[in-house]
Amino acid sequence: MVEAVETVVVGGGQAGLALSYHLGRLGREHVVLERQRLAERWRSERWDSLAFQFPSWSIRLPGHAYETDDPEGFAPRDEVVRFLERYREVIRAPVRTGVRVLTVTARPGRARFLVETDGGCLETANVVAATGPYQAPVLPAAAAAMPSTLFQVHSSRYRNPGALPPGAVLVVGSGASGCQIAEDLVAAGRHVYLSVGRHARMPRRYRGHDIFWWLDLIGRLDQTVDDRPPSKRGPNPLVTGAGGGHDIDLRRYAADGMVLLGHLRGVHSGKLALAPDLDAELARGDEAFAAVTAMVDEHVLKTGLDALPADPIRAAPAGRGPRIDAPHELDLAAAGVTSVVWPPAIAPTSAGSGFPSSTSAASPSTAAGSPPAPASTSSACRGSGSSSPPCSAAWARTPNTSPRISRPRARGPRRLGSAS
Repeated sequence: MVEAVETVVVGGGQAGLALSYHLGRLGREHVVLERQRLAERWRSERWDSLAFQFPSWSIRLPGHAYETDDPEGFAPRDEVVRFLERYREVIRAPVRTGVRVLTVTARPGRARFLVETDGGCLETANVVAATGPYQAPVLPAAAAAMPSTLFQVHSSRYRNPGALPPGAVLVVGSGASGCQIAEDLVAAGRHVYLSVGRHARMPRRYRGHDIFWWLDLIGRLDQTVDDRPPSKRGPNPLVTGAGGGHDIDLRRYAADGMVLLGHLRGVHSGKLALAPDLDAELARGDEAFAAVTAMVDEHVLKTGLDALPADPIRAAPAGRGPRIDAPHELDLAAAGVTSVVWPPAIAPTSAGSGFPSSTSAASPSTAAGSPPAPASTSSACRGSGSSSPPCSAAWARTPNTSPRISRPRARGPRRLGSAS
């Protein structure tokens, strides 16, 4: 038996739920299909100590905000899951979990789609893929050349230091995920080697507010992928919400005993070939830090906002920081490395086998029986996640993201410690 429904939304994460909210407000019949549990990626593809990178006051989806007694804090992973579960209840989203979509095909001679799942078939006028474009974790080619004795794990599969065998750990990549995992390992007493690539350091707080409060106020978080296409994007912001939130400073890592390396060029006979670019990458990180603080200073000066005085620039002047000697080769066995954590590279995938190739938007106003809108990729929920790519404080939103950051308080910034 084929079930008829006006719109099928594929994916029960924040994008699918946000779209369900808007469809519900319009009174449109729909169903949200989720192949596993609600917010599955937050449940099974985030490490145990992860904290949301945006302050809690910013966690918001259409029609509902995260409730907390610590708005300047950072929600742990499980709190984000609970927020999404609560959101489903509040908006009464018709989510069906444990339903995997197998194919979506246009019905010959009919203005409808046939959605085949492992639990039956649905006929629908509209299909929206809200699964996000990046789904499959990818290990680089160098992983295959690593010694077979090493334990290797993609960052989406890393859970905690205890899940790795005893010994030193190589973390490849100095983005937010790589640095947070490296900190997690060091806190557990592990010796860590960190392969450093492009990164954009930012202060966690500046002039009395979280840095993302400023970026949103200035308008950088309103940039779309059209405003800042992939060709013009730079590295992700280097921030963390772990431990209440703090600056990430790679030079401090080295001073505290972590071994910083240049970016990984290859592996041969159990030895890493490393690029001689550590100093250059650290200098670029310092430049990004100085650029974002200068941007905030300029905005305060231009608008006359009541904000705390500018902090002394904590980044070393570009190219003048203390030099850190880094080897051009590392013998993994001699270094005692037993595990490798790979960066969060995710391969772009199609919406699903059998999906039409068109990417134009499905219209909620399409009436049953009229020509169907093409199956589409949802952009209903655009926000910020660890893979969202701002460069020098510029931000381009993509659909596969975290709960949307809210607008700043209308009355403008307030002094730290003043009444909210």
